Amino acid sequence: MNVLSVASEVYPLIKTGGLADVAGALPIALKAHGVTTRTLIPGYPAVKAAVEGAVKIAELPGLLGEHADILEAHHEGLDLLILDAPAYYDRPAGPYLDSTGKDFADNWKRFAALSLAAAEIAAGKLQGWQPDLMHAHDWQAAMAPVYMRYAETPEIPSILTIHNIAFQGQFGANIFSQLGLPAHAFNTESIEYYNDISFLKGGIQTSTVISTVSPSYAQEILTPEFGMGLDGVIRSRAHVMHGIVNGIDADVWNPATDHLIHDNYSAANLKLRTLNKARVASHYRIDQDSGPLFCVISRLTWQKGIDLVAEVVDDIVAAGGRLVVLGAGEIGLEGALLAAASRHPGRVGVAIGYNEPLSHLMQAGCDAIIVPSRFEPCGLTQLYALRYGCIPVVARNGGLNDTVIDANHAAIAAKVATGVQFSSITAEGLRQAIRRTVRYYHDQKLWTQMQKQGMKSDVSWEKSAGLYAALYARLISKGQ
Repeated sequence: MNVLSVASEVYPLIKTGGLADVAGALPIALKAHGVTTRTLIPGYPAVKAAVEGAVKIAELPGLLGEHADILEAHHEGLDLLILDAPAYYDRPAGPYLDSTGKDFADNWKRFAALSLAAAEIAAGKLQGWQPDLMHAHDWQAAMAPVYMRYAETPEIPSILTIHNIAFQGQFGANIFSQLGLPAHAFNTESIEYYNDISFLKGGIQTSTVISTVSPSYAQEILTPEFGMGLDGVIRSRAHVMHGIVNGIDADVWNPATDHLIHDNYSAANLKLRTLNKARVASHYRIDQDSGPLFCVISRLTWQKGIDLVAEVVDDIVAAGGRLVVLGAGEIGLEGALLAAASRHPGRVGVAIGYNEPLSHLMQAGCDAIIVPSRFEPCGLTQLYALRYGCIPVVARNGGLNDTVIDANHAAIAAKVATGVQFSSITAEGLRQAIRRTVRYYHDQKLWTQMQKQGMKSDVSWEKSAGLYAALYARLISKGQ
């Protein structure tokens, strides 16, 4: 099977969140199932600088009014198609935001161009290679099945994976005339959304099937609480909805061989985690003692429940614990955490920004990681934690619910518990979860049992890649 994957970010080339991890790891995992994937990604400066030996294999001279080339390259196991369109992507800062932190004003055009390029490749633009199926990720690629629907060429099957329905690519209707679509494409069965345009809605309506990144999230987005205004559209297509939990790159996140952790401090040996714990404390300049060390590795946003963390910092310290935070996000939440660090010198440390080696060290050394998301389509942080023996303390929703087994009485008795869940996603709910976690921590036999059980969890892509491969095969066979 030949699959065209389309994503706005791919690890290790460009990453702002979990989308990049999935887009980078799934194609490699699919190889074992007989699937050959070529991944179309924008030609950001960081991407072109990282790859070597890229070769131009096609031209798109009028891609929504701008010239573009398609480059072929191979990088760390990935077969890449790079959309080299300097007018759209050759600019500083990140893939979506300018240097002031605001969305690029032409993001609609930048990612419509990515989607249109994908549709042309799906239609046979590349000499000698024709995909059997197109797999689009999130709103930035969601227009690909829309363009495929209205093209004058045979339509191959398509999958749209929703990583986070909160981000929908919604723009004013004034851009429609510049999208290169026929007039009748502006309708409620396609991209029209309350007299505006929604890229994600268009993809939901026109893709052959839809997937989300966990079974629980697939059910949650059918409801007004989690559907973010698109629940009615999702319900109308619920019969083609699939929830497949994400995996992680088991080579990058391997506690036995992690090159970002000192060789003598392998997290695969639970006894050596104490050395990593000391290194984390030293990095953050906090006290080194025998109490539990909690961590947060996250975007610092309301969605991620970071305001709840700020509210319970005093409780963590009062319980004899310490807290270290790595992340960036909303200015007010950054300030609240920095204020907590000032309030509790030696007990709380905060690093604003993102640091990949430090995140690995924290998973390898901290006792527990707090993930209090108000909604979490899948979540990868808790999967890394399970693999490294760091106990996840998570809100009971989405992928967190699907991947962490709560240490309730039955799970403890059966010796299957891997973490702590809480269902009242409030400061008090998190506070109670912290108390339970501290209590379990001081029962060393139970704590070690939970760590070992978590490390047994299959958090790799092996099973999920097999589910995707089977879904691909069904779609391709139906289309023939």
